[in-house]
Amino acid sequence: MLIGDGRPLLSLTGVALIGSGLFAFFLSATKHFLPHDVAYLGMTPPELCALNECRIVHFMIHDRVSFGGSLVAVGTLYLWLAAAPLRRGEAWSWWLFVVSGLFGFSSFLLYLGYGYLDTWHGAATLVLLPCFGLGLAKSFGGLPRPATIAALLHPGEALGVRSRYQIGRLFLLTTAFCLFVGGMIIATVGVTTIFVPQDLEYMGLTVERLSQINPRLPPLIAHDRAGFGGGVACCGLTMFFCLWCGRASRSRWQALLITGMSGFATAIGVHPAIGYNDLFHLAPALVGAVMFTLGIVLTLPAHRPNRVSHDEQGMTKKC
Repeated sequence: MLIGDGRPLLSLTGVALIGSGLFAFFLSATKHFLPHDVAYLGMTPPELCALNECRIVHFMIHDRVSFGGSLVAVGTLYLWLAAAPLRRGEAWSWWLFVVSGLFGFSSFLLYLGYGYLDTWHGAATLVLLPCFGLGLAKSFGGLPRPATIAALLHPGEALGVRSRYQIGRLFLLTTAFCLFVGGMIIATVGVTTIFVPQDLEYMGLTVERLSQINPRLPPLIAHDRAGFGGGVACCGLTMFFCLWCGRASRSRWQALLITGMSGFATAIGVHPAIGYNDLFHLAPALVGAVMFTLGIVLTLPAHRPNRVSHDEQGMTKKC
């Protein structure tokens, strides 16, 4: 059934996020803007690309590719949450959907800080929000009572440094926390100063010169930056609680692997592709990628004390 116990609708939200992320990759790879972006600017990408060695367009692509990676990452975690812990009636997973969804959907309102109303983004939000809300409402009935938000405070596994797996989990938890903080910083920059000094140095422009070229460029770029920051923060938040509340399983490890690969590969890989190679700018992402890689290697299923996962044995897993 399309609605069923609500999980199909939550999974559909995850699929929609992944599809949106892949669409962002396609547009960026082909150097296309959405029609409403072109209408707002009054300039086509080729016209804008003729300026400053196409670096304005490349900078916008760099934000949009990174945003697409964060959407794929969040969508992957949503699919895992619906397929594994929520299927087992674990209350923390339902509350994580609530918190993550509120955070992700409300990030659209950041446009109030930069002044550009993305109509396509708004329409997609209005379509997806009822689907997500109905999925939450239907799935809540299958949770054991009491199903309070306090479930997010209870760790699924004890913290420690006595095994490779525990050390790896700490690396992943730290990575997730840093993603959340980093995303919040990026979103804040997006709705305030828009750029960091390295951005302007890469484009060879000042904010004043950018506004002279087209006064609507700063708000549009701010929209991209704030959306990217909101996506990264939502990804970090969701990833953190999947690690904090969830229990070791092969499926969780695989979901985290896809999440990290889609996020870090896009955020880092797009920089050399456009010639934006400032190491100070790239350092946080590179450090995050190293921590994530260490975490994912150390938490390989073969390194867990219990070789058979909870997901593989259903409700009988001893974790």
